[in-house]
Amino acid sequence: MPKRELLINCQQEDYMNRTLNIVAIFSIALSAVLVLTAVMSGFGTRINWWGFRTGLSILKWSAYGELTVAAAALIGCILAFSRGQGSDLRLFIIACVISIAAVIIPFRRYLIVRSVPAIHDITTDMVNPPQFNAVLDARKNALNPVEYGGDTVAQQQKKAYPDIAPLILDVPSDKAFEKALAAAEMQGWQIVNADKNKGVIEATEMTFWFGFKDDIVVRIAPQGSGSRIDIRSLSRVGKSDVGANADRIRKYLATLKKSA
Repeated sequence: MPKRELLINCQQEDYMNRTLNIVAIFSIALSAVLVLTAVMSGFGTRINWWGFRTGLSILKWSAYGELTVAAAALIGCILAFSRGQGSDLRLFIIACVISIAAVIIPFRRYLIVRSVPAIHDITTDMVNPPQFNAVLDARKNALNPVEYGGDTVAQQQKKAYPDIAPLILDVPSDKAFEKALAAAEMQGWQIVNADKNKGVIEATEMTFWFGFKDDIVVRIAPQGSGSRIDIRSLSRVGKSDVGANADRIRKYLATLKKSA
């Protein structure tokens, strides 16, 4: 091979190697930036930098970006391996791992949304659900009303969460109230009102990431020699609660049952 052609080939190889290295570094940087963007989609919503719909959109598009980076990094892995560029191969693998890991949370959320009904009001008593009172002022700007959705919501709940039911305790209502209040405090809820005479506890819980606020009302009523515990959990915003209210009720009733 003539020296001129050999020199050109060497220059081309060097150019390809440097280009691949730049792409590898850029892939890691972009995957890290998208991770930060995804994290801030929730915390930005929580501190009121933007609305929750904007936050969810940011999360969605950052996930799409991560999928694109993962696909590009996978191609980069193949090229780096075929060219024997071990250091760049490691960089592409790191970028691929970061991107795939970052997609897991939004992907899981997507799967849950597809598997649960688009409702945000869950209760153990669908005929006579516990009513909110003390939290009404805090819900003035809430997008979701406190009025129960009736049979339409009830039928969707029965199908999706057949295990959600009242808890019967074999203790008088006054002692049941104390146990119910203690269980509510154990959940870390912000107690808004606890009326022992009426047998009602109202509270609010804020999610860690997006800062979504859901309101809870617990009703304690005598039943025979024991007590019946009913609970209702209602989101302030969002058509679907992604199963959060049902999970909250399950967790609370399990805690209360253990304490009894």
